[in-house]
Amino acid sequence: MEDKPVKIPSPALSFVPVIVLVVLLFFTIRIFGSNTLDGASQIVLLVSTAVCVLIGMTCCRVSWQMIEAAIVQNIASVSVALLILLLIGALSSSWMVGGIIPTMIYYGVQIIHPGIFLVSTCLICILISVMTGSSWTTVATIGIALYGIGKVQGFSDGWIAGAIISGAYFGDKVSPLSDTTVLASSVTETPLFKHIQYMMITTIPSIVITLLIFLIAGFMQQTTSTDAIMSFTQHLDGTYRISLWLLVVPAVMGILIARKAPPLITLFASAALAGVFAIFFQSELLHEIAGAETRGAEATFKGLLQMFFTDTNIETGNETLNELVQTRGMAGMMNTIWLIICAMCFGGAMTAGRMLASITSVFLRFMKRTAGLVGSTVFSGIFLNICTADQYLSIILTGNMFKDIYKQKGYESRLLSRTLEDGVTVTSPLVPWNTCGMTQATVLGVSTLTYLPYCFFNIISPLMSILVAATGYKIKKIKDEKNQDLVAG
Repeated sequence: MEDKPVKIPSPALSFVPVIVLVVLLFFTIRIFGSNTLDGASQIVLLVSTAVCVLIGMTCCRVSWQMIEAAIVQNIASVSVALLILLLIGALSSSWMVGGIIPTMIYYGVQIIHPGIFLVSTCLICILISVMTGSSWTTVATIGIALYGIGKVQGFSDGWIAGAIISGAYFGDKVSPLSDTTVLASSVTETPLFKHIQYMMITTIPSIVITLLIFLIAGFMQQTTSTDAIMSFTQHLDGTYRISLWLLVVPAVMGILIARKAPPLITLFASAALAGVFAIFFQSELLHEIAGAETRGAEATFKGLLQMFFTDTNIETGNETLNELVQTRGMAGMMNTIWLIICAMCFGGAMTAGRMLASITSVFLRFMKRTAGLVGSTVFSGIFLNICTADQYLSIILTGNMFKDIYKQKGYESRLLSRTLEDGVTVTSPLVPWNTCGMTQATVLGVSTLTYLPYCFFNIISPLMSILVAATGYKIKKIKDEKNQDLVAG
């Protein structure tokens, strides 16, 4: 079997594992509801992987060694992301128990008017994500604080998470510090800042429309009364030691990011510093978490470790706040990590069996015009986001698949690099089992399907990419550029 060349399956046969996945997920979500990600979705992914392996080995002459190698390579490609997830669990817990996020919520609800909360949330996340280049860090820090402010002011989970994720993925898409921005420009061999500049043609209209929607929606939402907000702040003040000194922690994190410290170092240092501040400012809460009768160093140490690695439940005297300040620590990320590993198995099996290549060939049939080419690229990217469950793999696979086609048709590489960001980067958090979708849902405690309809920037961006391509605005052929250079010379 190993000596025979791999047979490329037909698109119809290649769609079978995807159809099995979608059908099983439909029934799983219907039966388990919000508890789907506790294990049911992982089993569904493994069953779909088994179907893919069966087709690959029996119909396409793919050896088990090839499938296993592809799966191992896929899992290895997200190993750093898995470590980041664990540190994000420790970071979000330490910032909550340590009082950093409660302090942000305490002052934030007094500063941000409910009418402009949604648009302010989106703008704040835009600013932070552009500076950090990371949607994950933005959501896990300021995003959690803004989510708390929104809950106190009476906004629904979907609207708050949609505003946070829309803003966070603006920076993830256009920041020169973003991994995806650098990756998309590198894969297509486009100069980085040329790539960023060209993206603004589709990104600016998308984010302007998004901000207008959040601005209008903010004034139409029925929010919590002033008395209720005052009650929330009093409960916060009565539970935590609120102090502006606690904002030193995010300030230090900002310095580390500005100095371009590696993400793992930045997250670890920020979580560790939050732990130190928790000892000095929230020692009573650490004792409460430890559940110890004594109040000595041993109880503090026990509570500190539990803060990092497991669930914490703090009694604030208000049921809504109790749910808000509850944390899950590093252990709370294990379902996410489990899901990602299972998704990588499915993506590896699909890749090894050449099923992804077969399916994406279907999209190539619609490339008679510019809009068709861009549309095929967008839908291929979205489809790969669904199948591979990782935005990095989707960018690489889509970029490599379309690079030669764009060259043959005479289009600039920056058109492909922009389309990759419009179709892959921003849609990754909309897929429940994608690394991005699962991470944001876990960190915010809001299911992907709940926030998906409100992620306007993420939904509008791929549509805007196709619309701009249809108009032909600022889309030049390489041969046209050469002729203009000759005329100018």
